[in-house]
Amino acid sequence: MDKTMNNKPFIEQRADPYVMRHTDGKYYFTASVPAYDKIVLRRADSLKDLQTAEETVIWTKHESGEMSKHIWAPELHYLDGKWYVYFAAGERDDIWKIRPFILECADADPITGTWVEKGKMQRSDDDIYSFEAFSLDATVFEHRGQRYYIWAEKVSVGIQISNLYIARMESPTKLATAQVLLTTPDYDWERVDIWVNEGPAVLKKNGRIFVTFSASATGECYCMGLLSIGEDEDLLDPRAWKKERYPVLTSSKEASLYGPGHNSFTTLEDGTEVCVYHARPYSEIVGDPLYDPNRHAMLMKVEWDEKGYPVFDFKNNIEF
Repeated sequence: MDKTMNNKPFIEQRADPYVMRHTDGKYYFTASVPAYDKIVLRRADSLKDLQTAEETVIWTKHESGEMSKHIWAPELHYLDGKWYVYFAAGERDDIWKIRPFILECADADPITGTWVEKGKMQRSDDDIYSFEAFSLDATVFEHRGQRYYIWAEKVSVGIQISNLYIARMESPTKLATAQVLLTTPDYDWERVDIWVNEGPAVLKKNGRIFVTFSASATGECYCMGLLSIGEDEDLLDPRAWKKERYPVLTSSKEASLYGPGHNSFTTLEDGTEVCVYHARPYSEIVGDPLYDPNRHAMLMKVEWDEKGYPVFDFKNNIEF
């Protein structure tokens, strides 16, 4: 593994990359594909081998109605003995009616198994607001026997600001509590072109729960921010969360990497934490950045500072 600075993609043209290391040690990879029309899955015995692993289409968008446009940011999770894919999708006749959906597979092998549509994520019975507006980028994590769901949703009035929310889960398909606001775009770096917080990813270490997120529009200004909370705190208390004043990863002319963001976390075989993120190799984009296909999946070793906080540096990019 070359520890020098480099910018060779891990997997080309795969945005919003998500890597899962299963309990058997195998690695799984999924991501948004440029056409936003299907969900793909790869499996390998090592992180390196995901690069060349066969890619299988496990689900394809509908021709009309729900889940017929903008199939975005799938994540693979293994919960209660079943596989789940959480993703966002719009409608052909209302392409920005983005909502969070779920696929379930009860078979042992998620690549050859049968995937069943479970519909939209269900909000809690006392919540009349969640998923009524543009909602996407859901992630799931467990802490001390409880399962939590974090997602991005735009406020349904005004200029449509995208915030991050958290709720406790009742089951893999339903929330147990009403939404709690984690973060809204407070700072200048979160408000470039569009006011956005999205793409949450969870990393637990050193007595804290860290949540990275992405901010601003999807071009060169796209960047990563950081939230954290002590492991003994109430995760549904918004005042217990701390948001860093400045972004933790931004575009770099030196590294020739632009618009880094929408990451996930995994580990190397030796337990080293790895940030899996996407970025472009250029800053000038013709047309809408959302439809530029060259957001490539990248890998970066996560380092830790003296306070026990994660450090993200392009000098730690991993090239196999």
